[in-house]
Amino acid sequence: MKIKLDYGRTGLEVNLPDDRVIGPLSIRPALPLSDPDAAILHALNHPIGTPALADLARGKKDACIVVCDITRPVPNSRILPPILRILEEQGIPREKIVILNATGLHRPNEGAEMVELVGEFVATHYRCENHFGKRLEEHTYLGTTPNGVPAWIDSRYVNADLKITTGLIEPHLMAGYSGGRKLICPGIAALETVRVWHGPRFLEHPKADCGSVAGNPVHEENTRIALMAGCDFIMNVCIDGSRQMTWVGAGDM
Repeated sequence: MKIKLDYGRTGLEVNLPDDRVIGPLSIRPALPLSDPDAAILHALNHPIGTPALADLARGKKDACIVVCDITRPVPNSRILPPILRILEEQGIPREKIVILNATGLHRPNEGAEMVELVGEFVATHYRCENHFGKRLEEHTYLGTTPNGVPAWIDSRYVNADLKITTGLIEPHLMAGYSGGRKLICPGIAALETVRVWHGPRFLEHPKADCGSVAGNPVHEENTRIALMAGCDFIMNVCIDGSRQMTWVGAGDM
């Protein structure tokens, strides 16, 4: 039996023995947002646990916006323009805004990949830069957690007057769920941080599992590190199997 898997850009066709295939499993379809742009604006203006983004941005001299790298299908081309517009309306100069690609220890995304990541307009008109986790000199040491993880975070974020993260919430194999605090650790953390946090001492814990948050040391530790770095505002989304937005939320990390 030939089955086509959703893999890469074109899919992957595999040929399996007929007697080994019970049948395909499909998830219950989610209901996409009827007006995602309106939902984004509502989240920015009515966040959870923080003032509206416009109020936070007022009086700030610069900003760093962290985005997921190419491994996460975040609709950045839809999310970023209203965020950027608010920052500029509140007096932050465009040249003082950096969009930081949270590669963790992944390779950088440049050229056409950066355009795909943030959209052509943002890639053309704004500073879009990659995080390099192996360049320790580009990170700031924030201390060591009680569990012994040294917190080294990208200095462009640490030194920013306004710190914003965006992301995608979906089940994660070890951290419970993606999004939120993961944009900071491991997203913009140095190798020296990731090699401990992502090491066997945390990953072998029975609660370091998909969909598990309570008592999950991987989740708890990267949340602790993210709080050490600080975050003024987050925007996270959920998407369906067709990458349509089903939910958007913003506010306190």
